[in-house]
Amino acid sequence: MDTMQSLLTRRSIRKYTSQLIEKDKLNRILRAAMYAPSAVNKQPWHFIVVDDVSLKNKVRELHKNAGMVADAPVSVVVCGDENQAHDRVFWTADCAAATMNILLAAHALGLGAVWCGIYPREQRMTGFAELLNLPGHIKPYSIIPIGYPAEQKTTTERFNANRIHVNSW
Repeated sequence: MDTMQSLLTRRSIRKYTSQLIEKDKLNRILRAAMYAPSAVNKQPWHFIVVDDVSLKNKVRELHKNAGMVADAPVSVVVCGDENQAHDRVFWTADCAAATMNILLAAHALGLGAVWCGIYPREQRMTGFAELLNLPGHIKPYSIIPIGYPAEQKTTTERFNANRIHVNSW
């Protein structure tokens, strides 16, 4: 799949088969995440791979919109390191870029994934920090369930020329 096709056809997939993800594919996805752009190239991210059944069930309890984590073979929690981030604040933008790269890489490899936000919800952030034993300077940003899709979604036209402004509003 070429880059433009991947960008234009990626959809949020919330239902997965029970087929396990090959280690090579997961490593390729994580590699793609680490190639995301970051402010001043600080790369302030860490990734926690979640595949333990009891942990996945706890995530379901902690994040009401991430119930599909329990059904996905694996999920990746994207975390930002405040100590490593440019000006200690750009970790959120950097983690957003890494999250998007994970979604695109999964899609390009024939997998489905969905972005479940953790940041900026304080209760979620605190819950995930406790659940995953995160040091204080490591902040959970998102969790991305990944698996072989058990659903197919079509893509609708999203281009809207009215949203484009040149040189000023």
